Amino acid sequence: MLHPPHQSLQVATVPQQRVPLKDRDQDAPWHTEAVCRRDEAGLFFAPSKEPTAARLAREEAAKRVCARCPVMVECREHALVQPEPYGVWGGLTAAERRVVLARRRRRDVELKKAAHTIAAAG
Repeated sequence: MLHPPHQSLQVATVPQQRVPLKDRDQDAPWHTEAVCRRDEAGLFFAPSKEPTAARLAREEAAKRVCARCPVMVECREHALVQPEPYGVWGGLTAAERRVVLARRRRRDVELKKAAHTIAAAG
């Protein structure tokens, strides 16, 4: 399992330009380009007993960092495939990732049913 790319540093305020996939070093792991490597890890993971208002504000701040990250899609997919149970990954909270995973499972079931129906009718 990959370790979180988040490193304990100050939040960068300069927006990053997205680097097209074809222009990236394909041999380097995706997380080497993660913007959050330069940000405070506490922004992406909840402290224990965090009040709801503070959690929502922290998650929104983390999502703003994710929004300017050149590897946001790779990060999100990593968190969905693992699945990562905590933190903001690829612009999604753990709860949002659970929703995405549930939708994917339902879609997969529906596709299998449709394929079975087509095969049975053929």
